[in-house]
Amino acid sequence: MSNSKNEVAESGAKVRRRMPDVAPLLGFLILLTIFFTVTSEYFLDVDNFKNIFVALAVTGVVCVPGTMLMIAGQVDLSVGSAAAVSGMILGNVVNSYGIANGLLAVLVFGLVIGAVNGFFVTVIGVNSLITTLGTLATLYGIALLIGNGQTLMMKNFEWLGTAQPAGIPLPIIIFFVIAVVGIVVLRRTRFGRSLYAIGSNPNAARVVGIRSNRILFATFVLSGLSSALAGAILCSQLSAGDPNAARGLELEVITAIVLGGASLAGGRGTMWGTIIGLTTIGVLNNGLILLDVPTFWQRVAQGLMLILAVSFDATRERLAAKRR
Repeated sequence: MSNSKNEVAESGAKVRRRMPDVAPLLGFLILLTIFFTVTSEYFLDVDNFKNIFVALAVTGVVCVPGTMLMIAGQVDLSVGSAAAVSGMILGNVVNSYGIANGLLAVLVFGLVIGAVNGFFVTVIGVNSLITTLGTLATLYGIALLIGNGQTLMMKNFEWLGTAQPAGIPLPIIIFFVIAVVGIVVLRRTRFGRSLYAIGSNPNAARVVGIRSNRILFATFVLSGLSSALAGAILCSQLSAGDPNAARGLELEVITAIVLGGASLAGGRGTMWGTIIGLTTIGVLNNGLILLDVPTFWQRVAQGLMLILAVSFDATRERLAAKRR
């Protein structure tokens, strides 16, 4: 009898430990959905939900490797600037050499910027926050230089951002495929398990033979490639390369990941949690628009959500330390 009680107590403790990661956020998302359904007749509509997820797709593509990086205790702040440069490169190359060459140039750029970030973090040993903050500023300047601060108009490239095969917007399909791959990588592969090990205890990970630097380098490259792809999708949606188009993307990415339960200290996080966090941001932004709330209040709401998420993460870490 006592054994069964102990088993129940242990299982209850496990449930309590897992619930703070996703359950409160999921409850908040449900409450938001109910609130906007009641206050706006247009919210609970198929086309509106398509709009929500199309708006999320660009950020979501970047969130997948971003989640991997945060699990490993790293961060990439250069994603917004990298996406902006990608759009400017695409605008230049597509107008002169065609769509195929433009996409190739963008992917090469993404690979290079990811490799640069990875090199400084894993080889030189510079903190990822400082490294990517530097590349953020540098790339933003490059985006302005490419077009002399002007928007580069494009033609015949709307399909990547607006096509709807089988009635589903292509950006949603791209995000879905990348997210599924991310879920499988984190849950089913040695690469994913290594990311958790590196984030939990980098020294122990090296002792057991995990090649931490190679894994981190590869993850930064994935982040660079995803930023380039996000920039291409955004450029296609706008039919133009705009140096300011992806401003604040890094804030949205970090907010979604931390809201989803990932720890800034590394070692914890899930792709499902990030998707729920991302959806929460999308529902909030869409609902505020439907209620005619000024756009700048969306930034205020995102900032507050990030502060609350980080505060929740810090509180959870302290409680975990006390239990230990």
